Amino acid sequence: MIARLVAGRTVAALATALIPTGLTLAVIRVTGSALDLGVVLAAEMLPMLLLLPVGGVIADRFPPRRVILVADLVRCAAQVTLGALLLLGHPDIAVMAGLAALTGAAVAFGVPAVSPLVIGVVPAERRLRVNAHIGVAGGLAQIAGPALAGGLTLWLGPGWSFLLTGALFAGSAVTLGGLVAAPRPAAERDHFLGDLREGWREARRHRWFLVSVAGHGVWHLGAGVLLTLGPVIAVRSLGGEAVWVVVAQAGTVATVLGVFAAPRLPIRRPLAVVAVGAAVYACPLVAFAFSNALPAPAVIVTAAYVVAMLGLGMLLPLWETVVQQRVEPQALGRVDSIDALISFAARPLGLAAAAPLAAWAGAAAPLLTAAALVAAVNLAVLALPEVRRRTTEEEAAQPPVPV
Repeated sequence: MIARLVAGRTVAALATALIPTGLTLAVIRVTGSALDLGVVLAAEMLPMLLLLPVGGVIADRFPPRRVILVADLVRCAAQVTLGALLLLGHPDIAVMAGLAALTGAAVAFGVPAVSPLVIGVVPAERRLRVNAHIGVAGGLAQIAGPALAGGLTLWLGPGWSFLLTGALFAGSAVTLGGLVAAPRPAAERDHFLGDLREGWREARRHRWFLVSVAGHGVWHLGAGVLLTLGPVIAVRSLGGEAVWVVVAQAGTVATVLGVFAAPRLPIRRPLAVVAVGAAVYACPLVAFAFSNALPAPAVIVTAAYVVAMLGLGMLLPLWETVVQQRVEPQALGRVDSIDALISFAARPLGLAAAAPLAAWAGAAAPLLTAAALVAAVNLAVLALPEVRRRTTEEEAAQPPVPV
């Protein structure tokens, strides 16, 4: 069953990675309008953000396998419909935005259900390794997805990219059929707002969770700033577009290596490693800031980005495993939705704010400000005793009592 779970999440990760590039190229081919592209991308993002808390409640009320199955089938239908419309002619931009919104809504319901599914299928002592396998699959998908979507679009047209995406989501749905999840402890059901409040109360019980999530939101904000200004600095000061491509691909490879290494290292203070892993994202922010003023060798900037992404790669499976261990199973979907909401919302904020701030104060100012925030907020997490507490081998092998 575990192999089936990992295979399903791998296929879903690849399908998800195909969407941004395919959607961008499709809109450019249909209208060539930057405004239309912004509308379609926003149409996908806004429902996802608005519905994530709802998705958390649903993930805790219903079997997670069923929730993910429906989410995958909805995304399959949306992608196949969009692909067919593109093959038949030029679809209306409003229709494309509507299908993008449907996809974003499905993401909001599917994401919070993944951790409940993992704890239902995977024994406690194997969760870190399984989370790492899922993380490696996601990292590899981030490498392969854009290239595959771009290649299909250039070779056969954007419609075929969406048909492949829909087929992959269908394949992901099929893998869920053989999974049998252990029942979760029964929880008292309240009305919807009561369930939302209970999820927030569960999150508040875990001080380490709220402080860490704040730190994750800040590094996502910093990532938005870097992904906006980094390419510009690479082109102007570091040698051109090829430099940014190398930096980005080296970072993706480093992420995969970090995810791969996490379960193989003798880590006994996982939350402390998570905090440091997020804090080192300050390194490329500083490197790009100084490269804008005093051009540095591209290898130094690349190395800084590799260090940061290696840290984030280690962060991902460790964080998922600790949350699955310490949060009450019947509230895990709602708690996970809070984490996802803050992370998903912070990055677009950084993307939107970076350019205006750079135009007003220069590119170095927002990069250095983001670096200071990323380092300060994430290293402050280490002040909590429960973050510094050592995890014993016995605790790692058993479902711990929530701290």
